Amino acid sequence: MNQVTVGSTGITVNKNGFGALPIQRVSQEDAVVLLKKAYDGGIRFFDTARSYSDSEEKVGEAFDGIRTNLYIATKTAAKTGEELVKDLELSLHNLRTDYIDIYQFHNIEFCPKPGDGSGLYEAMLQAKAQGKIRHIGITNHRLMVAREAIESGLYETLQFPFSYLSTEKDLELVTMCKEHNMGFIAMKSLAGGLINKSDAAYAYAAEFDNVLPIWGVQKESELDEFISYVTNPPVMTDRIMRIIEADKAELSGNFCRGCGYCMPCPVGIEINNCARISLMLRRAPSDRWLSKEWQNKMGKIDDCIHCNQCMSKCPYGLQTPELLAKNYEDFKNVLAGKVKVQ
Repeated sequence: MNQVTVGSTGITVNKNGFGALPIQRVSQEDAVVLLKKAYDGGIRFFDTARSYSDSEEKVGEAFDGIRTNLYIATKTAAKTGEELVKDLELSLHNLRTDYIDIYQFHNIEFCPKPGDGSGLYEAMLQAKAQGKIRHIGITNHRLMVAREAIESGLYETLQFPFSYLSTEKDLELVTMCKEHNMGFIAMKSLAGGLINKSDAAYAYAAEFDNVLPIWGVQKESELDEFISYVTNPPVMTDRIMRIIEADKAELSGNFCRGCGYCMPCPVGIEINNCARISLMLRRAPSDRWLSKEWQNKMGKIDDCIHCNQCMSKCPYGLQTPELLAKNYEDFKNVLAGKVKVQ
């Protein structure tokens, strides 16, 4: 069994966290079944957020009565200390608990610090003093904010995208966190669905002893894979190395990670999915990508006004309008049968 201690928090769990963003897309009953099965299978770390619609409520129902046997992390997108206090009270209510193990600033555009005028960090400290939160964390997609958070010494955990498609600069964050005894929680370890071999994703993350990956789970079949890794964790082999090298060769460079921070689009383009439809057609083949619904979604790209708001908000510096146009052209070729995909 692979375990990881999350920095200075003292939280030690199996190297298998449950990312609760996808359960907002399934029914309350199905979500509770998934969460309880994850717990019964040995998963003990569950990550959600106020902005994940009803995810917190589903986590709260699933673990009502066994709260002390697991760890719950959630997030706030508050802009002020007053908003944070309200967010926290609602999260506590939703989660049916009187404390949160790790409370995180959710992809905030700057690194909150005492005295910065926002009141955010002061509100965190007050909540910690009151026993409502136990550890202070931050999540982000921006390298500069992440580095500043690590160097500040104010945070116990950083949640950041991390997979075998990560850049060298991303990998530096993992090393920095280890040097600062700060927990590194890896989101998007499947690169938003582009990595389709979970054993390869797990084996890669397992190479870093300070990384806790959280897997976004929506289907029972997906959960079964990760539960199997609790007692039989994949290790790096020549086969897995070949998978990783092939994926790196195909996916290196400018591809959309699907984070959604470019949204909303002023003309209604679903940018975070439309900008990577070419990859999804090939790496997650499904007839639904070519359905009437998706034809309509992709057709919205014709309405692009090139305001470039999406580019300014992209944490990866992508040329988003250009990427949308290329994906739309490929989509039309596949739809017309000019390009075959498996």
